[in-house]
Amino acid sequence: MTRQARIEALLADAFTPLHLEVVDDSHLHAGHVGAQDGAGHFRVRILSERFRGLPVLARHRLVYEALRSMIPTEVHALNIEADAPGERASPPDFIDT
Repeated sequence: MTRQARIEALLADAFTPLHLEVVDDSHLHAGHVGAQDGAGHFRVRILSERFRGLPVLARHRLVYEALRSMIPTEVHALNIEADAPGERASPPDFIDT
């Protein structure tokens, strides 16, 4: 199983998301000190009821907690967009149910 697939599985299990996107951006950080040991850079966009009413920092902490087994050995950096359904009208391509 790839790191990306493992991230998707862990997040799906933790949040039962209505939408989940995980993009491996590691190639954009080749040579970066944190990535030299093979840990990756990932972008996560997740839509889940679990985030309703939580501030951004609390949402990010929940995502990091769900991926704790992969940090820092497999995941060096995360770019996280975590929303509850109906919260955000933009970006327009983000699913808004």
